[in-house]
Order: sequence, then structure tokens, then C-alpha cells
Amino acid sequence: MQPTDNKGKVLLFNTLSKRKELLTPIVPDHVGLYVCGPTVYGEPHLGHARPAVTFDLVFRYLTHIGYKVRYVRNITDVGHLEHDADEGEDKIAKKARLEQLEPMEVAQYYMDSYHKAMDALNVKGPSIEPRASGHIMEQIDMVQRILDKGYAYVSEGSVYFDVEKFDRDFGYGKLSGRVLSELIANTRELDGQSEKHNPADFALWKKAAPEHIMRWRSPWSDGFPGWHIECTAMSTKYLGEQFDIHGGGMDLLFPHHESEVCQSTVANGKSSVKYWMHNNMITINGQKMGKSLGNFITLNEFFTGSHKMLTQAYSPMTIRFFVLQAHYRGTVDFSNEALQSAEKGMEKLYLTEKHLDKLKASDTSTENIEAWVQRCYDAMNDDFNSPKLIAELFDAARIVNAVRDGHGTLTQADIDLLKNTFRTFFFDILGMKPESVIVDGKDGSDTLDKVMQLVLSIRKEAKDSKNWALSDKIRDDLKAAGINVKDTKDGAEWSVE
Repeated sequence: MQPTDNKGKVLLFNTLSKRKELLTPIVPDHVGLYVCGPTVYGEPHLGHARPAVTFDLVFRYLTHIGYKVRYVRNITDVGHLEHDADEGEDKIAKKARLEQLEPMEVAQYYMDSYHKAMDALNVKGPSIEPRASGHIMEQIDMVQRILDKGYAYVSEGSVYFDVEKFDRDFGYGKLSGRVLSELIANTRELDGQSEKHNPADFALWKKAAPEHIMRWRSPWSDGFPGWHIECTAMSTKYLGEQFDIHGGGMDLLFPHHESEVCQSTVANGKSSVKYWMHNNMITINGQKMGKSLGNFITLNEFFTGSHKMLTQAYSPMTIRFFVLQAHYRGTVDFSNEALQSAEKGMEKLYLTEKHLDKLKASDTSTENIEAWVQRCYDAMNDDFNSPKLIAELFDAARIVNAVRDGHGTLTQADIDLLKNTFRTFFFDILGMKPESVIVDGKDGSDTLDKVMQLVLSIRKEAKDSKNWALSDKIRDDLKAAGINVKDTKDGAEWSVE
């Protein structure tokens, strides 16, 4: 089977239609993918890892099967106010005031921190990574187009989207399922909300208060763009008025993505997005992990084990594997036990990969490797089902162990197919990289392997000289340190427990 044979076979769950749909790109062989990136005002945490890893998986797989993917993931460095609302302080400006820094200094520092964490997680960089502050003119232009079409109004220097008019003409809530009348009834009055015609209206442009640091000139006031308009403007600029996939976390479904639907429908004369994809949340004790709730653990704290809730440090690849073990639309509840289980499973697959080169060919095969390859592709074609793919990789581990123990056979052609397919899906698509230990922030698996080969050679010398006490002591001490030694007919092998 060729990877390109899977073009036209990918099903993805479209939040807009609430069902799985066949991916049929607007432009054949090309996929436009836009994903909402981070608001850079704090250290990246586990909640940031999930959408990054989820859409990295999508990017990797679609590229693997032959699509040319333009992946745009933005950086929000202005306009995202406290509580995700239209009132309050800009999150970055607030951080800048507290730390006595320039807002762009804060944005640059945390953007660099985010990129460093993404590199550690082996998340590929997007094709384009636009910053909201670098696209103010595009946002002003889009606000003016919405005003010109009569779906927004100026009030005291700010510009608001007229949700009630949009609801009459197009129907509001198609993406999130929110009903406007219920939304209005449940919206409490906030300070400053009186300048809106309707409490459900949202800001396209905000007039800056005198103390507000971040401001730009516009036809309406010195101010700054609303949070929602940035993504509509930047996705349109780089992917066109209509594009294939818009992704992001489930927490952005409302109001952010619902507002994007409103904006693009009016400004571009059509709803821009064909398929909406949303990853679910990572939770702690059933509660969403996030900065606003104060229950988050930063990625660096995971990598170093420095948070009080952690019983040990976890490598970036353990975190990545932990995220991929669950389907992107399901919730993932954090616990040390779950991470330790993910770590053990991951190490088993690393060990399987190491054993692939040691398989000995036979004249016949007791396993249908071509059917196994098909199941791997079927898993990914079914809404990027990473847990099902991982289950297939564990089935490959079963096959490898059976052959090594003499309970099964494979021809050389099947060994080559198994080897190439396993590595393709484990490394290229799931995005795992060899990483048993971290040394100065770098992959130290090669160093550990060299040390272990030295230790095992000393143990072999002890066994050859019948020094059973030393041989057993080395094995037992390694086990106490979390390293398992197994004696096989081809010599001793080691794995991290």
C-alpha cells in the first residue's frame, strides 16, 4: 500500500455538522489548516500541549498521505481581555504592568518559551505563524467591511457586531448550538456594557482607555482589535475567503469560534470554514486545566518534576504519548498514575523498535503484515484515531516478541514492511523521538544506551567467569533503579520499566 492511496479516505468529525465527514479539500491535493495558537502572557502548560500535539498529528498525517498542507497557527499578542470578554484589561498588558515591562517584551518572552516547549514536544512549526499585532491593518479593513454591510455599529469609539441582526438574516449559533434569546436572557449586565445595543454583541474594535498601553489609530478611535476579529482576518489573509479546516480547543467553540463564523459570513459573504475540528480538554480531578483557574502545571514543571502535584519528572515524549493515548475529542484527566502508565507503554514501543533490526527471517509468515499495515492507516483515516493506532503498534510488539521467542515467523519482505511501517507511524506520524533521559535539555538516549552496553558487558564477564553473585547484583541493582535486564539466547537486553 502507498500512503497516497489514502487520499480521499480521511473522515473527520465536523463540529459544524456534528458528524464525521469525508475530507474533500476545496482545492484538490491542497489542505488549508488554521489553528488558534496561544495568548502569550504566561508559561506554556499541559493545556497548551493538547491542541499543539493534536493538530501536529493532523498536519503530519495529511502531509504523509500526499496532501500539500498550508498550516497557519497564530500568536495572540493583543486584544485578548480578561475573562475572554469585552471588558477588563488586556492579558498581556496586565502582565506587562505587573512586571514593569513593555507589552511586546512580555509577548516575546512567552512566545519564545512556548516555542521551546513545542520543540521539546517535537511539535512541527506551522507553515506560517502570524502575530495579531502584525495584522492590525487587515483587522481594521475587515471591521470596516462589516460596518459597510450594516452588521456592526460604532458606540463611543468602539465597534460592536450586531448579533441580533445577524441572527435574523443568517441564524446565530450554528456552530455552538447557542440560542440567542436564551443567551441574552442569561447575560448579566457588566460595567461598560451599556454602550452595546445588545448584551450579546461582541467587540470588533475597542477604544483604549487613557491608561491602556497597547493602542493603534483607526477611523473610530485610538484603540485595539477585538479578540475574535484577529483570527478571521489572519486566516482569510493566508488561506483565502474559504478554506478547509479550522481547529482549536473546545473551550474556544464559544464565543471565539462562533464569533468568527459571524464575522466571516458578513465580511467575506460566506462562512469561511468547511470543517471545524475541536480537541477536548485536559482536566485535573474533572476540572479544566487553565491559567484562569490556577490549577495548571507548566510544561517545564513536568519536564523537571518541580511541581508539588508531581511525584517525578516526565520527559517531553512521555507527555506527548500521554496526550496521544486518548482520542483528541475525548477528555484526558491528569494523574501521576496515568502518566506513569503512559511512560511504561511508550518504553515498550521503544523497545519493540529496537528489536526490529534483530528479527531473523523465515521462509513463511505466520502473521498477515499487509493487513496490519492497512489497520494502521484505517485508524488514522477514522478521524485521526491515535489510540487505535497505538493499539496497532502494541500488536506489532506482540508480533515481534512472538517471532523473537520462536512462536511465530516472518519472511524478510514482511520484516522489512513491519519495520518501515512501525517506524513511519511511531516516529513520523505520532511524532515520537528516541528520548529515554534528558541531559541538559537534550535527547540523552544514545548516552544511556552506551552506558548500559558497558554495564551489560561487565555483567557478561562476571557470568562467563561464574561470578554469579556479581552478575545477580548488577541485575538486581539495575531493577531497583527502574531498568529491567532480560537474558535471551542472543544476549542480555535492557528496558526502562
